Amino acid sequence: MEALINFILQFGDLNKQQIDFLMSKVEILEIKKHEYLSEAGKIPRYVAFVLEGVFRFCYYNNKSEEVTNYFVDEGNFVVDNDRFESQIAATEYVQAITDCKVLVFSKKNWDEISNTIVGWEMMKAKMVKKCLTLAMERRSPLVSEDATTRYLSFIEAFPNLINRIPLSYVASYLGVTQQSLSRIRRNIH
Repeated sequence: MEALINFILQFGDLNKQQIDFLMSKVEILEIKKHEYLSEAGKIPRYVAFVLEGVFRFCYYNNKSEEVTNYFVDEGNFVVDNDRFESQIAATEYVQAITDCKVLVFSKKNWDEISNTIVGWEMMKAKMVKKCLTLAMERRSPLVSEDATTRYLSFIEAFPNLINRIPLSYVASYLGVTQQSLSRIRRNIH
């Protein structure tokens, strides 16, 4: 709980009463490895804050190949925000790569927080902006660089992930085959 509060307080001030109200709207959820927090074709049910574990955003391309788009680890929010806010069906899957423990807010509770805490909308906008900026910083160099540089950028962006997630997901994220990734890793180490 403290990690969530510390994260939120980066974006504005809340008094004890507001923090208590916020905490009354959250529940703890455990999501097992390979289970989904959100699924394509379904309306996202939660805004989640990751206490333990790693999630990935993935989708299937027009060749029915699974593509990993992004990773989210501890101390971050994980949500398909636009679709959650609009309550429309997601186009991506949000899958637990490891066993995960998250704090979740339902849409009803998330809206109650917005309607009760003065300034919450501004704090929420800043949180979303930070998450999107972080995603762009972690993602943008990947498109223009060669595979080795992309791998090194990945390690820099996600230093704690390389030993925690399957290499097949890393390869998919980098847009290379697993064989290429193995070769790159051998050449570096």
